[in-house]
Amino acid sequence: MTVRQIENLVALLEYFAERQKPATLADIVRQFDWPRSSAFNILTTLIEAGYLYEPRARGGYYPTQRWLQLGQALAEGEPVPEALRNIIRNLAATTGETAWISAPSSLFAVFLDVVEATAAVRYAAAPGQRVPIHITASGQALLSKMPPQDRDVLLRKVSFGHWGPKAPQSIAEVQAALTEGSARGWFHSAAAYSPDLGGVSVPVVIGERIFSLTVAGPLYRVAEMAETHATAIHDAIATEFGRDHSTATLTGLEPPARA
Repeated sequence: MTVRQIENLVALLEYFAERQKPATLADIVRQFDWPRSSAFNILTTLIEAGYLYEPRARGGYYPTQRWLQLGQALAEGEPVPEALRNIIRNLAATTGETAWISAPSSLFAVFLDVVEATAAVRYAAAPGQRVPIHITASGQALLSKMPPQDRDVLLRKVSFGHWGPKAPQSIAEVQAALTEGSARGWFHSAAAYSPDLGGVSVPVVIGERIFSLTVAGPLYRVAEMAETHATAIHDAIATEFGRDHSTATLTGLEPPARA
């Protein structure tokens, strides 16, 4: 269940981010087809709270730096480890595909940071994007490191049957994928979430936090590269954290021999 007012606020912020210039009340009403009074109330509330201002008199409204300060403060409180950012930058450069960092968020894996491939045809992703935790490589890598009781509770809440053609169709199939991925040392999805996309993912445990690192792209490019990309992820983890990190932190998962 979603809250309409919050949805409207997020849509407004994304609109400003894409527009990159001030917008008048009329612009906003026209963009979203909101009642003029509702749009006015949203703008007035944000202005009074210090999150919008008028760069020029009657020239429209634009977000203030307060959003940036808020985001920086939040990021400082629970930062994404810089070593993981280094890894996805290097993976994107060496594999030519999109790479990202994920973390668990209820029934989803949420992308914390993304480096997109430069190819015209690529896996398009952005920070904040969510994918189902039970059918994607990113999500299954995260599930594999959750306490069994927590994982079982979560899997009883997921839904099946309306994703890609190769998506698991039952809890038993998800559990089988987790067992196979743990034995293999990496997790794989192909046409599970989207018919034409696939990727590989490896979990990373840092302290009490669980992440996954993923390389993904169009199936016609990545289908035959799954093991190569998985090995590249393990090698990158070893470079940043030491060759024994995965062995010490990923109980029940065996990294490939090269890592």
